[in-house]
Amino acid sequence: MIIRRMDLSRRDFIKRSACSALALTVLPLSCNVTKPEAFIDKLLPAPLGGGFAMDDYWIWGSSVIKGEDGKYHMFADRWAKNLGFGAWVTNSEVVHAVSDTPVGPYVFSDVALSARGSEYFDGLVTHNPRIIYFDGIYYLYYFGTTYDFPIPTAGCKWEDDWFERAWMNKRIGIASSKSLFGPWQRMDRPVIEPRPGQWDATITTNPSPVVNPETGKILLIYKSSQVSSQPPLLLGAAEATHPQGTYSRLSDKPIFRFDNDNNKDNDVEDPFIWWTKDHYELIMKDRFGYICGEEGGGIHAVSPNGIDWKLSDPIKAYSRKIVWNDNTTTLQANFERPFLLFEDGEPSYLFAATGTGPSPWNFEKTWNMVIPLRK
Repeated sequence: MIIRRMDLSRRDFIKRSACSALALTVLPLSCNVTKPEAFIDKLLPAPLGGGFAMDDYWIWGSSVIKGEDGKYHMFADRWAKNLGFGAWVTNSEVVHAVSDTPVGPYVFSDVALSARGSEYFDGLVTHNPRIIYFDGIYYLYYFGTTYDFPIPTAGCKWEDDWFERAWMNKRIGIASSKSLFGPWQRMDRPVIEPRPGQWDATITTNPSPVVNPETGKILLIYKSSQVSSQPPLLLGAAEATHPQGTYSRLSDKPIFRFDNDNNKDNDVEDPFIWWTKDHYELIMKDRFGYICGEEGGGIHAVSPNGIDWKLSDPIKAYSRKIVWNDNTTTLQANFERPFLLFEDGEPSYLFAATGTGPSPWNFEKTWNMVIPLRK
């Protein structure tokens, strides 16, 4: 199975030549924002055996909500392990798991969003869910894709362009339901489309929505790129008055820009955004480590309006180096798709997709883990 990532020798060359003298371009804040506590200082030891895993599946990308039944409901990605990890772009589906506690372990309940036919924009793949509750309805954001080649099966021969063809069709969709157990009603069109010739010309993906309690509007952060699946990957902001409403971009430009003429690979992804008192906060993944100092580590930023952002001091939000509740420490191969569960209006648990293996993207096992946060 092909796992399409940047050539490691090229990445290492860029890191040696550029990381020590990188200049960051960040838009200035238009008004004062209360300085938040250093996010990384909130992290407590992670419980062993927490989160969500399935023996015969790759598991990725969690979003958790407390249901009316008092239980905790996780929406996550899964695809068959015998397909290889790279089949996330061709075979993923969104599943639903349940736990009595935020920590878990979560137990598989049902498939929330499965394949429904190549004629739909999300007909063959659903991935990267985010769940919100709005006016009595649950809304499940995700990206979907479709493609015009055979659905990969275990042991099949991948053509060289299959990954890119599936990747380039990624679009953000939304499903709705009165129950966390479904059924889920999916929209037949993406909620936001790419713009030819712009920075977001290729895809719309990795949605991170938040309801602003002061305006009632939904701010949606999304990921795209200008030409292909290669860096730089960039983030944009759009807004709507209803989860399934019309989303209008708040700026024609990406909300962050870390790449420069000497280093096009300096970028971020996997945003998670929330509202705190009088401003937005956001954590996201530093893909190659030029910003926070750790490849795959996390960045923390704040904004008064979702457009103008300022990096926090300290910048770093989380690390791939995990301290467990038995006093052991590991360096995880990856730590992605950060998600925060809020209780009593405060972030209480950090969830992330992670894995073990000899190197990043060369996994033996993946699961969604959880880290309690200091209040």
